[in-house]
Amino acid sequence: MSKPLPPTMSFDEFDEINSPRPEVTGFDVVADKFLSRRSFLRGSLAVGASAFVLGTGSLVGRDAQAAASWLTFEPVAANSKDAITVPKGFSSHIVARWGDPLWSGAPEFDHASRGDGASSAKAFGDNNDGMELYTTADGRSILAVNNEYTNRSITYGNRESKLPENADDVLKGKNLHGVTVMEVAEQGGKWGIVKGSYYNRRITADTPMAITGPARGHDWLKTAADNTGTLSLGTWNNCGNGTTPWGTYLACEENFNGYFSSSDKEATPPAAFKRYGIKHKDWGYAWATADERFDWSKHPNEPNRAGYVVEIDPMDPNSTPKKRTALGRFKHENAEVVVASDGHVVVYLGDDERGEFLYKFVSAGKYVEGGDNANLLEDGELYVAKFSDNGTGMWVHLTPATTGMASKAEICIHTRMAASAVGATTMDRPEWVAANPMKAEAYCCLTNNKNRGVKPNAGGDATPVNGPNPREKNNYGQIVRWAPTDGNHSSAAFEWDLYVMAGNPTVHADAYAGTSNVTADNMFNSPDGLKFDSKGGLWIQTDGNYSNAKDFAGQGNNQMLLGNTATGQIDRFLVGPNQCEVTGLAWSADKKTMFVGIQHPGEKGDSNWPEGGDAVPRSAIVAITRDDGGSIG
Repeated sequence: MSKPLPPTMSFDEFDEINSPRPEVTGFDVVADKFLSRRSFLRGSLAVGASAFVLGTGSLVGRDAQAAASWLTFEPVAANSKDAITVPKGFSSHIVARWGDPLWSGAPEFDHASRGDGASSAKAFGDNNDGMELYTTADGRSILAVNNEYTNRSITYGNRESKLPENADDVLKGKNLHGVTVMEVAEQGGKWGIVKGSYYNRRITADTPMAITGPARGHDWLKTAADNTGTLSLGTWNNCGNGTTPWGTYLACEENFNGYFSSSDKEATPPAAFKRYGIKHKDWGYAWATADERFDWSKHPNEPNRAGYVVEIDPMDPNSTPKKRTALGRFKHENAEVVVASDGHVVVYLGDDERGEFLYKFVSAGKYVEGGDNANLLEDGELYVAKFSDNGTGMWVHLTPATTGMASKAEICIHTRMAASAVGATTMDRPEWVAANPMKAEAYCCLTNNKNRGVKPNAGGDATPVNGPNPREKNNYGQIVRWAPTDGNHSSAAFEWDLYVMAGNPTVHADAYAGTSNVTADNMFNSPDGLKFDSKGGLWIQTDGNYSNAKDFAGQGNNQMLLGNTATGQIDRFLVGPNQCEVTGLAWSADKKTMFVGIQHPGEKGDSNWPEGGDAVPRSAIVAITRDDGGSIG
């Protein structure tokens, strides 16, 4: 039986302790064979326009685009300051912090109580993650932001237990999750929340949601509260995001499993619960103590209604968010939307858990500019990636025939099992995917995987060393990229290589040093957030080990870097405060302001950012501008 998630333990640390995987035998033979064949040692990896060791002919020698000079700056040094560090000639300021009110009359953040249920419903949520900025016809800036989760030791720091202790504490936590939609504006050179704007909205764990797509109405989605399987309540643990060409926001439900528990400790969970990490105890949020739907022994189908991509109209605060089951159910990281050359809408999706998979959705209908595209994510086909070591790959169609499942609806509910059934490639935690606006190619952060070559995933699938996941016990991560056949993102075939393998060349002289575009001056670990700017620059955000010691010596706090996809060059642009993750990225309409998310500063108690002194550390959105007033993206 698992224990509750301790207040200062991360999701990954908790999962490793409570869901141990059996050991794999014979790994050394596999690793030796792979490393020998690929010569995967530092110095053997050529980086640049000429070649990558794992590259293929169609991916090398590419045009330099105009990316070589899209933004110039003096790279910043790694550090462990409890502050935001940006290059000379750039400035930063706070736009919004956890607890900042969205409406006039709502209370300001109280550092003693850290707010309550009522105040949290009227304020910017906690631990902001993915975000996107939208512009109205009359030029207003509307920022949609995921509020992923709460740090229990900080949120409930006013309680002796550092955990929720009553029903209002639970409500407070539920209201701090979800999505914040808010108007922001610049005044006197500083961006901030426009209080009381028509567009301001909080979407929480209790907001009504429409269930759409193949799984709508399926028996596995029916509950006592909704015997039709068409309407659910709330969204939570939204990590990365996506945006559509028709102007909607995509929030991506990730670690939804940690909020469910069972009051009956003898109850036998459905077999599928194991694959999704649902146990008798939750992670310390205690939602089931105040909301019975989170007690799966009483409502066993309720967990099947979480783990989806949610489509939100940021321009209509009265609209009902839609859970798009056609995009599959798993621990979604982000949803990267592109219009393929054949007109179909393609969505790339990562499942952020060790040894899980990379997916692609292709819409049944085609995008029509200026037309009615509202339901393009309701119907389509789901695929999963299978990588070959020779630099090629295939998107395997998930159908009843290929998976052995009874229906498309079952595939969309138990997507992980469907992917396992077709033998998809187990990946090193697929996080954000980003598609290059300059050409038909996409990139995915494989953030880390200490179980690579050691333990199978939660479904028992082996995780041997392979092409896109080339290192045993991978604690640094890498970024894989692929180009679809014929430049069409709808194509089933692709060619791939590695853009970068993170590492530490000051500690290691082998594959753990990273590829040769990683040096002592730009090294990092655990690439997580990933986004292209309008000029083709690839922004890399990290969520990794910030100890600045041993294998991570010299890497400092988590950071954001700018990568040139034509040359392989990577430069550090920003360093975040202590114990934070840098995540979420958006730009103003004129590209003169970059909005960057800072999540969980001081998650283990060593930060008072952004206010300093004895203040409670608060996640926040930061605006970054050039001192000369020029473009930044």
